[in-house]
Amino acid sequence: MKFPQADIASLWQASAPPPPEPQRLAGSRQAEIAVIGGGYTGLSTARALARQGVDVVVLEANRLGWGASGRNGGVVSGKFRISYARMARLWGLDVARRMHGIGVAAMENVADLLDEYDIDAQYRPSGSLRCAHRPEALSALREECVWLRDVLGDRSVSMLDATEMHDEIGAKGFCGGMLNLRGGVIHPLRFHRGLAAGLRADGVAIHDESPVTAIEHLRGGGLNLHLPQGQLRVQQAVLATNAYSSLTPAGDAIRRRVVPFRSAMIATGPLTGLSGATLLGNGRSYTETRRMMRWFRMSGDRLLYGGRGAFGQRDRASAFAALERALLRQFPQLEGQEITHRWSGLVAMTMDSLPHVGRLDDRLVYAMGYNGTGVAMASYMGRHVAATVLNQPDDAGLITGLGLRNVPFYPAREIGVRLVAGWYQALDALGK
Repeated sequence: MKFPQADIASLWQASAPPPPEPQRLAGSRQAEIAVIGGGYTGLSTARALARQGVDVVVLEANRLGWGASGRNGGVVSGKFRISYARMARLWGLDVARRMHGIGVAAMENVADLLDEYDIDAQYRPSGSLRCAHRPEALSALREECVWLRDVLGDRSVSMLDATEMHDEIGAKGFCGGMLNLRGGVIHPLRFHRGLAAGLRADGVAIHDESPVTAIEHLRGGGLNLHLPQGQLRVQQAVLATNAYSSLTPAGDAIRRRVVPFRSAMIATGPLTGLSGATLLGNGRSYTETRRMMRWFRMSGDRLLYGGRGAFGQRDRASAFAALERALLRQFPQLEGQEITHRWSGLVAMTMDSLPHVGRLDDRLVYAMGYNGTGVAMASYMGRHVAATVLNQPDDAGLITGLGLRNVPFYPAREIGVRLVAGWYQALDALGK
C-alpha cells in the first residue's frame, strides 16, 4: 500500500483550518516508547507518558486526522455499547460504578483538554438524546433511566414523552426518549489537530506520513521499528491503530481482535433561511434505538445524518443513497435540500462491546475497540495505556480487566457482518 493516502472529502476537512506540514521520521533514532497510530488514543497516550518524563515518539502512517479521529460524527459520549445495568448483572455493581465513573471522566476530560490547549473545536456541551422508535424501546429506556438514577445516583438522565420529543427534534416518529445532559457535540478534526499542536508545542515528537512497515523484536530486548525513510529503536511500543490495524504490517498482531465496521455520514448544505432551519434546536446529538442505528446532529447550520450499513472496503453510492432516504423519512421538510458531503470511516467493534487496553508481551501494548464512542473515551484512555506500559497499578474496570480475544472466523468477517446487518435491517423494517 502506498503512503500517504489521500484525505477524504468530509465536512470536517472542508471546515477545518489548513493542516500542518507533515513531519516525517527520517534516519535512525532511539526513544523509550513508540506509539503507533496518531489518533486520539495515540495522542492521549503520548501526553500521559510525556508527563511522566518518558521519551515518547508518535508514528502515524498517513496525515494526522486521516483515520477515525478525523472522520467520526463528533459526538462526545461516555457510554458503552453494553448498559451499566447489564455490567452489574454480569460483573457486579462495583464494576458497573467504576465503568460509569470512567465514562463521566472521559466526557469531562474533553472540556479539560480544550481549555488546556486553547482549542477552538466548536464544542457544545449540550448532551445527547436516545430516541425510541417504538413503545418497547421506550420501555427499555425508561427502565434504564430509573436504574441509573436510583442505583448509580446519576441525576443527569431523564425521560421525554412524544410531545417533548417533537418539540426537541422538530419532526414526528419517536414515542419518547432518554435525555442525558452530559457530553455534547464537537468538531472532531479541529479537536484532534488542536491536541496534536498542543503536544508538539510541549515537545512531544509526532511524525505523520511515517508508516511502520515492520516490528523487529531484538534479541537483547526492545524493538526496532522499520519505516520507509528510517528506523526507530525503542524499549516498548503501543499499538493504537484500532479499526485501521490492517493498513500496515505493524497491526498484524491485533487486527484480528476487532471487526472493522464501516459507518457512513452525509451533511446538508447550510439551512439558514430554508425549510428545516429550526430542526434540532437544542444542538444535541441524537441516536435511534433501532438495531441498525441512525444518528443525527447539527453542525453550525447544517444537519448531519449517519449510520451503519456502508459495508465493504470502500464507499458505496448505495449506502449514501440509503442514508438520504432515511434522512427524508425522518425530516420530510428537507426534501430538495442539497447534500454537500458524503463520507465514511471504520468503527472498531469488539465481541464483548467494550474497549480494551492490554499487553501482548513484555514489549507490545494495545488499546482499541471503542465501538463507535471513541471521541471522549480514546482521548481519555491514554492515562490507562501509560499505566500499562509502565507497569503501574491501575483500575480501568473491564477495559483492563478483561482480555481482548481474537474474532472467531476472522477471514469471513465481512460476510458475517453483512448477514447480521441484513437480519437487523429486516427486524427493523418489521418493527421488531
